[in-house]
Amino acid sequence: MKINIFLGGLIWISSVGYVSAQQDIPTNWHHLDEESDQFRGVSTQKAYELLKGRKSKTVVVAVIDSGVEIDHDDLKGNIWTNPKEKPGNGIDDDQNGYVDDIHGWDFIGGKDGKDVDHDNYELTRIYVHLKKKYGGKNAAEIAKKDQKEFEYYQKIKTDFEQKVEELNNEYNQIKQTLTMISQCLETLTEHLGKDNFNIQDVKGITSQDTRIQRAKFILTDVFSNDPSMDAQTLKSEVTEYQEYFEGQLNYGYNTEFDPRSIVADNYTDTSEKSYGNNEVEGPDAEHGTHVSGIIAAIRGNDLGMDGIADNVRIMVIRTVPDGDERDKDVANAIRYAADNGARIINMSFGKDYSPQKEVVDEAVKYAEAKGVLLIHAAGNDSKDIDKEANYPNKYFSQGGASSLWIEVGASSMGDESNFVGDFSNYGQKNVDIFAPGVQIYSTVPDGQFKNLQGTSMAAPVVSGVAALLMSYFPDLSSAEIRDILMKSSRKYPLEVTKPGDTSKIAFEKLSVSGGIINAYEAVKMALSKSK
Repeated sequence: MKINIFLGGLIWISSVGYVSAQQDIPTNWHHLDEESDQFRGVSTQKAYELLKGRKSKTVVVAVIDSGVEIDHDDLKGNIWTNPKEKPGNGIDDDQNGYVDDIHGWDFIGGKDGKDVDHDNYELTRIYVHLKKKYGGKNAAEIAKKDQKEFEYYQKIKTDFEQKVEELNNEYNQIKQTLTMISQCLETLTEHLGKDNFNIQDVKGITSQDTRIQRAKFILTDVFSNDPSMDAQTLKSEVTEYQEYFEGQLNYGYNTEFDPRSIVADNYTDTSEKSYGNNEVEGPDAEHGTHVSGIIAAIRGNDLGMDGIADNVRIMVIRTVPDGDERDKDVANAIRYAADNGARIINMSFGKDYSPQKEVVDEAVKYAEAKGVLLIHAAGNDSKDIDKEANYPNKYFSQGGASSLWIEVGASSMGDESNFVGDFSNYGQKNVDIFAPGVQIYSTVPDGQFKNLQGTSMAAPVVSGVAALLMSYFPDLSSAEIRDILMKSSRKYPLEVTKPGDTSKIAFEKLSVSGGIINAYEAVKMALSKSK
C-alpha cells in the first residue's frame, strides 16, 4: 500500500497524523553530510570523493512498486532493458514465461493491456472470504474443526467494521475542512481575478466584504505553513486528499469491489506465474517513479535531482495497486527479479495481513539463494513492529529468517523532537536501520519532481547506498554488503521523540543497528574489507 498526501504545508501519512512541513530545507538534504552541511543526510558526495579513480560495475535494482515512468528525462538512461528480449515481436524470446518483458513486468495487468489501479485492502479480502463461510452464524452452529477459523473470522469482522467506522468518522470531520478551503480558494480566485495566487497576494487583499476577509484569514493561515504554496498546488492537494478518502471507502474497504478479473488469472493457484502484461508504468506511477529516482536519477545532469547510485539500472516490476498488494503477486515479482539479474530488490510497500505468507517466504528464500539483497520499508503506522505485525517481513512462518533482508525506518532532519518521521514504524528487533525519509525530493510522472515522505522513501535510500557498494566493490558478497551497511551506520546517543507519541526513547532502541545509514562511512568500511 502506498500513501503520500500533502495538504497546505501539512503532510498526511497513512491516516496516522500530521507532520509540519519544514522550511528552508534543501531539496537534496538526504545527500548532505552532518559535519560539513549541518544536515543528517547520507554523505553521498563525500562517499564519491573516496571512490575517485575506481571503476564501477552496473548493478540492477528491481523496484517492486506501483509502476515507473520509464521515459522520465532524469531516469530513462538508467532503466533496465532485457538484453535477451526483442521489443514488440510478441514472442517470449528468452523463454522466461513473459512475452516482451523489455523493462520488467506488470503482475497486476491483463493480457488485453488493461491494468488494476485500485484494489481492496487485505483485511477486506479476508473478511469477504470468511464471511461467505461464517456470516450470520453463531458458535453453536460451527463444527469443532472450524472453531479456530470461526474465532479468527469474528476478530476480522470486528477489525473490519471498526476500520470502516473510523474512516467514515474521519472523513466526515475532514470533509468540512476540505469544503471550507475549496470555498475560500473560489472566493479569492474571483476577487483577485486570477486562477493562481500566493501568500503575498492574499496578504495584500483589502476588502470590507466579510466573505473575502474570512477567506483571506483562512488561506493566510494555510499558506503560512508553507510560504512556497500557491493556489493551484493547494487545489491539487485538496483534490488528492478527497480522492484518498473516497478511494478508501469506494475501493479499499468496499466488500463489493474486486478488480482481479482484469488480471484474469486463477487467483487461487499460487503456483501460477505467467500472467500480467509488459506495461510497466500503469495508471498511477507516482510512487514507483519517486522511489526509482531516489535510487537512480541520473547524477550530474543538472536536471531535477541526483540519485544515490551512479551506475545502476532500474528493473520495473508493477505489483502495488492503490490498496494492498497481493501475496501471489509479491512472490512472483521477487522471483522475476531474482531470475532476471537483479542484485537488489526494493520493496516500498506493506500491509497488516498476509494470508499466503508461505508463498512469499518461499520466494524470499529463492532470491536469497541467488544472493539478492531485499530492502523493505518498515511502514508508516507509528507502531512498534516488534509487537504488531507488518508484512512482508524477514521471518518465515515455518521458522527462521532471511539473512539478506533489511527493514528500513524513516529518519528526519530536525532536532530530537523531529529526529525520525513521526509516522515511521520502529522496532529494536524488526527494524534494521533508519534512513532519510522526510521531505524527500525526487522524480514523479510527466517529467516532474516532488517532495514525498514515508518509509517508502527511506528504503530506496538504503537500496541506493547498497547499489553503490555493489557497483564499486563487486568482490563483496550481498551478506558482506548488508553487514557493512549495518555496522557503518551513524549512531546517535540521543533521547528522541517516539514516533506517534510525545514520550522520549533512546534512538538506539528503535532499530537493530541503532543508527542511520551513511554512504561515506559504508564506503570507508568497504575499502578496508574489499580485495
